[in-house]
Amino acid sequence: MEFWELLMQVLLLLVTAFLMGVLAERLRQSPIIGYLGAGILIGHWVFNPDAIFQLAELGVALLLFSIGLEFSFQRLRRLGAIALGGGTLQVCGTLMIFALGLSFFRPIGESLALGAMVALSSTAVVMRVLVDRAAIDSPRGRNALGILLLQDIAVVPLVIMVSLLGQGGTETSVFLAVGKTLLGAVGLVVLFYGLFYHLVPRLLKSKTVNASRDLIILLAIVAAVGSTWLAHAVGLSPALGAFIAGMMLAECEFAAQIRSDIGTIRTLFVTLFFTSVGMLANPQWMMVHIHWIAAGLTVMIFGKVLIIYFVARLFKNPRTQALATGITLAQIGEFSFVLATTARGVGLVDENTFNWIVSVTILSIFLSPFMVSRGDDIARRIIRILSPGAEIDRPENEESSVMAGQIVIIGFGPAGQKVADGLIENNVSPLVLELKPSMAKIARQKGLIVHMGDASHEEVLLHAGLDRACLVVVTIPDPRGVRDAVSNIRRLSPGSTIIARSRYNIYTRDIEKAGAHLTVDEEILVGTNLSKQVIDCLKGRSNENITCACALAGMPAEKS
Repeated sequence: MEFWELLMQVLLLLVTAFLMGVLAERLRQSPIIGYLGAGILIGHWVFNPDAIFQLAELGVALLLFSIGLEFSFQRLRRLGAIALGGGTLQVCGTLMIFALGLSFFRPIGESLALGAMVALSSTAVVMRVLVDRAAIDSPRGRNALGILLLQDIAVVPLVIMVSLLGQGGTETSVFLAVGKTLLGAVGLVVLFYGLFYHLVPRLLKSKTVNASRDLIILLAIVAAVGSTWLAHAVGLSPALGAFIAGMMLAECEFAAQIRSDIGTIRTLFVTLFFTSVGMLANPQWMMVHIHWIAAGLTVMIFGKVLIIYFVARLFKNPRTQALATGITLAQIGEFSFVLATTARGVGLVDENTFNWIVSVTILSIFLSPFMVSRGDDIARRIIRILSPGAEIDRPENEESSVMAGQIVIIGFGPAGQKVADGLIENNVSPLVLELKPSMAKIARQKGLIVHMGDASHEEVLLHAGLDRACLVVVTIPDPRGVRDAVSNIRRLSPGSTIIARSRYNIYTRDIEKAGAHLTVDEEILVGTNLSKQVIDCLKGRSNENITCACALAGMPAEKS
């Protein structure tokens, strides 16, 4: 019965999250706010919160796995020194400054634990909003990602620190715990390098696995969940392990497809994560102590904005970008709940302090979607107010793999190859989106840029940059796949022209309804060509020098 009770509670959370998410959308807010509200609303109905929290932790890990698929090591290096130096300064600086301020009111051990909680920002919220708004490659997006990565790395030593502060650990025990963690991290990286940099890409390219979409999806899920479990097994943050595995797989040409394949299961668990965060709230306590919560929230936001602003300025960021980065990261993160729970478990914080930090964290996450999405605009307004007449830094745009006006061919079988040959003869170099490695290899041999993935998945199309294409030619044979791809392209790029292949006449109207401007109906085309060949044969003008039997029997032949 325990399984069915847990299933009922998960279903209750998801239904409430859906309804609250719809309400948030109607109010033009992020659905994340609705998910948090759902947890607050029905948290007391959930009788097994520990199981929900474990599922939620898996959701954060899957989110970071998909984010890691976007960032290969080459791309990570382009983040610059702020990823390591800036993140380290931010975590250490925030921890020490807040701990020092709190030490005037609370014991030093508790102050250090609270400072560690404030030092972390919300990777789940910030990355989700930045990705949804296509701002992950903006200057503040790259800054935020670099700092958040270091914060995620710092979670494990911070948990060890909080545990030892509560237990009165010696310096020797601290060094042993940190050393064990570092050895585990090194071993995990080596293992992941072999698995996800060499073994999994080879499996994906093999004919046996590639012949079945089900096997590809299953392998993607095994890679995502397996990396999470391995990290937990060696005592590391599951989310950090999942991110490292994702980065290893980012070098693989199937990265976009894998991210799309795990998208549904990731959405499920991430939604559970946000509802579980809301479940930690104590609404009655919050109402009674709202003044202390408001004061803590205000000090936290302004403090983190200033600290991150000065850190970003140290790394030569313009004022507007530095301030926008601070605004983007001015919340307390999901891993702070792990620190808070650990601190309460070892007696480092009492129940009132626990409720206070949880309340401040939840309210900061409530504000985060607005602050992240409007970070650049808020920063510019503040700079204008503080420095009237000063030149405002403009955000730079990252180059897309698809240039404006690009022609894209989806599917590189015989039909797609004929289209490409015609374009190349006219000095036009199209971009190719293909699922099969053998066809992708042929396209590369022709000197074309290739993206791997299933065109019926919207995330794959976005990764390839289809929203910037001027003309898209869909040549894949599956009529349903063509229809889905055309529908997604029309939604993502309403200004592009779409020419699509229809293998069977019965699907032509559906493909045109989906948004194709021009459809090549194979059955009509084949029928027309067959009719021409029949007439040529009867009239004795066959290209193959074939004499038609009907013509020999007295059928009229064309006079020369």
